[in-house]
This record gives sequence, C-alpha cells and structure tokens, in this order.
Amino acid sequence: MGSQETLGEVQGIGAQEADNLLHSNATMLDVREASEWQAGHVPGALHVPLGELESSLGTLPRDQRLIVICRSGHRSAKATALLVRSGFDAVNLNGGIVAWASTGLPVENDDAMPGTVV
Repeated sequence: MGSQETLGEVQGIGAQEADNLLHSNATMLDVREASEWQAGHVPGALHVPLGELESSLGTLPRDQRLIVICRSGHRSAKATALLVRSGFDAVNLNGGIVAWASTGLPVENDDAMPGTVV
C-alpha cells in the first residue's frame, strides 16, 4: 500500500504526507496523555487527550482536515473514527509520533525546545 491506507472507516497517512498537509489547511491533533505531550509533540499541534475528546468536539476546527496523532497510531485511530462519525474530516497518522520523529520531523517540548518521544 502507498502512504495512504484505509483501516475500516479510518483513513491513515504517513508522516511525510502529514507534514505536507500541515503546510496547507490542516491541523495536527495529539490525543496522548499530558505527560507524553509535555515530553514532546509536533510544533503547532492541538492537544486533547483521548479520554476528553468526545466532550471537546465543539472546540475543534471543522474547516480544516485534522491529522490525529498518538504515540504509535492505535489511540489516534480510535479518535479518528470518533471524529469521522462526528462529521470531521480526519485522518490517522500511521505509526504516530514515533513514525513522525523517525523521519526527522520536528518534535518540541512545552518550552519550544527539542522534545522527546515517550
């Protein structure tokens, strides 16, 4: 399969395609826990832990594609399915932030310094 694949109702994309989308009209949505986010996240990403996502749907942009990310892609796939069912244009980042960082794409901590993936 190419960089895009469909897992049930969830479309997945690779890290490089996600980075390309971020330079157009897309937003990264990180659904990891606070400690994971604080250690390192994609610059400019929104943070809503998976457990808070359903109650936070009203705060998310509906005029942009959401690229959903977690550590490895499993929690974000669940989040992406919820978002798609709720009418959002959302895709899952296959491999999560591990795949993102392994391609050399930026990860920062809460102080805008180089972050780590935990």
